[in-house]
Amino acid sequence: MSTRQQPARTRIRRLAVGRLISITGGAAAYTALNFTVWDRTHSPSMQALSLLLTFGVAGLLGSFAGALGDHFDRRKVMIWSEAISASFFLAMVFAHAPTTLIVLAFGSAIAELPFFSASRAAIPNLVASDDQISWANGLVTMGVHAGIAVGPVLGGLLLIPFGASGVFALNALTFGLSLVLTLTVHGNFQEDRATVRTAPTDQDAGIFAGLAFLWQESVLRRLAIAWFVFVLGMGMSMVADAPLAESFRTGSIGFALLITCWGTGSVLGAACGRFMKARTEPVWLAIASFGIAAAAFGVGWAPLFPVALVSLLIMGTSDGITMVAENGIMQRRTPDALRSRTMAAFDAVLSCGLAIAYLLAGPVLRAVGPQPVYRIGGLTALLAAITLSPLIRLRHEPEVEPEAEPVGASPFPTAEPMEPVGVLSATSDRPSV
Repeated sequence: MSTRQQPARTRIRRLAVGRLISITGGAAAYTALNFTVWDRTHSPSMQALSLLLTFGVAGLLGSFAGALGDHFDRRKVMIWSEAISASFFLAMVFAHAPTTLIVLAFGSAIAELPFFSASRAAIPNLVASDDQISWANGLVTMGVHAGIAVGPVLGGLLLIPFGASGVFALNALTFGLSLVLTLTVHGNFQEDRATVRTAPTDQDAGIFAGLAFLWQESVLRRLAIAWFVFVLGMGMSMVADAPLAESFRTGSIGFALLITCWGTGSVLGAACGRFMKARTEPVWLAIASFGIAAAAFGVGWAPLFPVALVSLLIMGTSDGITMVAENGIMQRRTPDALRSRTMAAFDAVLSCGLAIAYLLAGPVLRAVGPQPVYRIGGLTALLAAITLSPLIRLRHEPEVEPEAEPVGASPFPTAEPMEPVGVLSATSDRPSV
């Protein structure tokens, strides 16, 4: 992790700005897409198809995308990913049929996947020291969440004067700007495989090597199971936001305020996460997880709309903290040769949970209403927090880099197993939105 052609902080800042630009454009474009599909079809089935083929692709193809970041130069993977994504959205400018728009958006979502896993896997290689990993994750996460917060509002505002095609054109431009920024980042995005002898078989282990490592490494397994449980409930709460605003008689303005409060909190949480260290990441992960659960219950029992807004601000702040801590823990415990695939496998697990939550959300929402759905989310978040609590003792672990396996070793390097603690048995042991 030595300093290379340019200061490490400069590299990370450029990546963070690139993420802010592209995520803002992407969020605006997906808002325009979903509105356009609904406006032209008024079909819940088409709306669900649009969500599943854009936000659900990581669960279907994440492992394939992650393999690209481990087998090829991550910088080139990121550049090509953004270029291809931009071309799909450029094509959407000239498309009008809802089915065609969804198919092109699906193609763009697939093209984006390698960027996500490769960029997260590259961070430990781009910083100057291990102490900068949390700072780097916090800065990049700030860019991502700021884009998520601003993008939908921007998309809604631009949709009226310029139409969906104008928003799609803007997103193609943001991908191009992010690509240019990536081109200006110089440094080693991964270890030199010619000099670092990671097990030769891990390159031949295939696209599911990351999933295998995720399951074998006890801490990562605990993380994946906890967040899978988490998204089963909290994913349904995402669908409940519009009905929640309606139940408080606040309409579209209230709906926008709900998203804005969560997004603002998530940026604040990511900013706080920049000051974490390796030893404090597990502690803040557990504390913030309980914060999410408490905030979800706060929304679920809020007597007044302002109480729900404050609760969502707290939820977003806690979520931003968990994202930074989670990324740091995963990056430190995963060998570089498997890191992109492991990151992609983790995202795939969460995407599968989200897909289930989206399918359940409609019937559950109709049966119990929006606030009880948030209480269900609070319950699954509490279970996740309890599951993550044993990770607090990782603060006593010596700070070591994941070591490369000797030649001829197992293709899936494993960390020292962690004793099952608390609610998990030995067979189910594993440990943002």
